[in-house]
Amino acid sequence: MNVLSGRPAPEGVREPQDRSGLTEVGGAVVLGGCAAWSLICAAGRDARPEGVLLAVLAVAAGYACGRIFGTLLPVLAATGLSLGALGLALASREGMPGAIASPAPGHTGAAAALLVLAAGAACIAAGAARAPLVRVLLRLVALAVAAVALALGSVAGFAAALGVLLCSLAAVRMRRRLLGLAGLVVAAMLVAGASWAVAEDVLPEGLTVSLQGQLTPNRVGLWQDALGMARENPLLGVGPDRFGGLSRVARQSVNSDGKPHSAPLQQAAEQGVVGVLLLGTAYCWLMYGLWRSPRATPVVLTAGAALTALAALASIGNALSFTPVTAGAALLAGLATARLQPGGVPGPGVPDARRRASG
Repeated sequence: MNVLSGRPAPEGVREPQDRSGLTEVGGAVVLGGCAAWSLICAAGRDARPEGVLLAVLAVAAGYACGRIFGTLLPVLAATGLSLGALGLALASREGMPGAIASPAPGHTGAAAALLVLAAGAACIAAGAARAPLVRVLLRLVALAVAAVALALGSVAGFAAALGVLLCSLAAVRMRRRLLGLAGLVVAAMLVAGASWAVAEDVLPEGLTVSLQGQLTPNRVGLWQDALGMARENPLLGVGPDRFGGLSRVARQSVNSDGKPHSAPLQQAAEQGVVGVLLLGTAYCWLMYGLWRSPRATPVVLTAGAALTALAALASIGNALSFTPVTAGAALLAGLATARLQPGGVPGPGVPDARRRASG
């Protein structure tokens, strides 16, 4: 019996086995590999792997905190993350906290990413809440976040935040999380592939012209420089944080931040094919953790939608270069994969078999 609705739980829905230990070991291996490979790529070069190491540390710390607070205070912690991300997005108009140089061209993308995290965290809190009124209020917060994105002029942030909210509403009726998560992974791959296709100029001419008009010729030029570096150094790349000094377009751009504004292409240019594979593996690790999560399916799919929207923004922008974004994304993933307290209610989509039998 589902204690939230008073109706029997849907047939065929099983509680995922608790394999959080396997998820944690996999995460340690992936993050350790990212840190070690950045040091390997930097060895013997005038490279600076500190940014990658800081990002790895932010992900590890954020994920651990999310797992802890997601168990102790699931609704309050998710609400706090939502409000905190919204506050940082508003503050980013004066310079992103944690940025080395402020202001920088990537702040617009970072603000959009923070707004996505704010909307996703509000929807996660709504999915974890028991009172119907609280759920409605929290989803209104997510809608307000989308409105703020539109008011700030961030069309990408508005579309992504609204998409996360709609996915959260649709996830309430979904019984199978694996299919939904697989679809999100495919969507992230399509966006990353589209950025590569634009840089390679392999799309139909009309579509290429349209996309280049939206992305600006400067960004497309940065992507093309990144691909050129990846071809010349396919294994080790040119070294962490060396793109800005080697890119012709970046050197000629006014107020350039030295980034190609695409996480996969930056990895390809600075850390080679292995770096791209490690980045994709980190995303797949988070999605695997969501699949095995003991949390309710709506919470899991909402977190997956938010992380996928963030991955899409990172494929065409510079969002992952900012520590608040990487830490916030890991914190959101930790909240959605946290263990339930003994006797806790997992929520709709993950019914307790013993309670169902007794009900």
